Parts: sequence; C-alpha cells; structure tokens
Amino acid sequence: MENSHSYFQNRECEYFPCHETKCENFNCLFCYCPLYALGENCGGNFVYTEKGIKDCSNCLTPHSAGGYDYVLSRFSQIAELAKKKEG
Repeated sequence: MENSHSYFQNRECEYFPCHETKCENFNCLFCYCPLYALGENCGGNFVYTEKGIKDCSNCLTPHSAGGYDYVLSRFSQIAELAKKKEG
C-alpha cells in the first residue's frame, strides 16, 4: 500500500505495532484515536476497566483498511464535542 493522505506506517516506532495483529498494512495515521472522545459511542471494539478507563487494546478500527473513512464519517460527532458551550 502506498503512503498517502489516508495511510501512514511507522515501523521505526518503539510501540509498533501498538496492537496485536497479523495485518501487514497496519495504519498508524490515527496513532491517538480521535474516536476515543466519543466514549461508548465510538463504534470500536473496546472495554472499560474496573476503574472505568476505556481500554482500546483490542480495537483495530482506526488502523484497518477502512479506518480512515470510518473516522471521517464520525468527524461531525467529534467536532460537536469540541464546540463551545453557551452559558
């Protein structure tokens, strides 16, 4: 897969790959997942720890072949979270 606006891979990263996977085309573009802010509505494969922390260790949604398009499809919801609240 060619590097482009929707794909990036950093094999030199000390954490690569950050998730267990057999995927050769692991996409590092969303190293810090923008979907995390959506909490339980992110659509990924996550669990909450006993302390209530969202654990995305088993989620490959942003790293998969369709991950870029999926994140973009959810951007309006992410942007809504960032809006200044009145009052």
